[in-house]
Amino acid sequence: MDLARIGATPKGGVCRLTLTDVDRKGRDQFAGWAKEAGLEVRHDAIGNIFARRAGSDAKAAPVVMGSHLDSQPTGGKFDGAYGVMAGLEVVRTLNDLGVRTRAPVEVASWTNEEGSRFVPTLMGSGVFAGVLSLEKILKEKDVDGITVSEALAGIGYAGKETSHPVGAYFEAHIEQGPVLEDTKTTIGVVQGALGQRWFDVVFTGQDSHAGPTPMELRKDALIAASRLVLEVNRIATTYPDYARGTVGHMRVKPNSRNVVPGEVRMTVDLRNAKDATLTRMTQDLEKTARAIAEQGRVGLELKEVVYFPPCEFSAGLVASIRDSAKALGLSHRDIVSGAAHDAVYLARVAPTAMIFVPCEAGISHNEIENARPEDLAAGCDVLLQAVLAAAG
Repeated sequence: MDLARIGATPKGGVCRLTLTDVDRKGRDQFAGWAKEAGLEVRHDAIGNIFARRAGSDAKAAPVVMGSHLDSQPTGGKFDGAYGVMAGLEVVRTLNDLGVRTRAPVEVASWTNEEGSRFVPTLMGSGVFAGVLSLEKILKEKDVDGITVSEALAGIGYAGKETSHPVGAYFEAHIEQGPVLEDTKTTIGVVQGALGQRWFDVVFTGQDSHAGPTPMELRKDALIAASRLVLEVNRIATTYPDYARGTVGHMRVKPNSRNVVPGEVRMTVDLRNAKDATLTRMTQDLEKTARAIAEQGRVGLELKEVVYFPPCEFSAGLVASIRDSAKALGLSHRDIVSGAAHDAVYLARVAPTAMIFVPCEAGISHNEIENARPEDLAAGCDVLLQAVLAAAG
């Protein structure tokens, strides 16, 4: 709640767009709290912040907890910030109890998870994991022509370090969905993140007058697009492994009341927990779209524009989270993340797991985003136990 005062919005949310002066204030606040807890604070070349608590084995790779402090333009208090603050609370608790771990323990705040000001999303963790090129990312520009490099320098967070070994990574997060609240469950034991395949689709028919053109002679692009919307829903509801399917954007041309639509541009978003199933969903989409175009006598362009393979988290760390929740007497269930998180990229370089806690009505990326203090505390308790198990 203290952090949420920085960038506070009238409806109770936050606006801390990445690498802005407001983001700097949030970063400085976290860094100040970390230093008060006796942590060594540093930042790397993409502005990721690391706050380390020494372990008895200085050569051991750190056990890292973290998430992000940047937000959507009309974001909530908890998305990302909870994972960073939970990591800080774990460290404070270790200090209060005089516990020294074998491996160092580190709290991380990753740069530009949201991707609202600069593209791509998951920027800091992507560079850290070697998935994204630092050189290329530093040249990316916002809508005002400011580069990432210039913005980092402007807020004083342009470092030199590029990466370092990680022994294990944990990320606590609000679910951003309704499952935990709906099932009255406190802890989500996250198995991994859904793979994603995004498509741009164009149906091209023939503009024609709505009155003189008989129904059987029309080449209506919107009819074809509408049929594909229903088929995307069918695909998502008939395939296993947490299948998802969404048409989130559609543009009709000429978009006139009395003209048969001659062109529709639309997006399709398919997601699944298993890559093989996601591939079958994609094949079904392609086959179905071609059949719809042929039946409607319209042209079809279907182009894949994004592919994130499904991410499976470390079985050992996932089990540790489940065991911790059970030992603490907390209700828990296995769950998958439908959204991408920094943990997805960290999983490529270190054993990784996530902890979900409920958020009110499943609402996130919204100023009214909310979570109960007792659920946040429970997630932090589980995080502490899992970190102790990993850090010795």
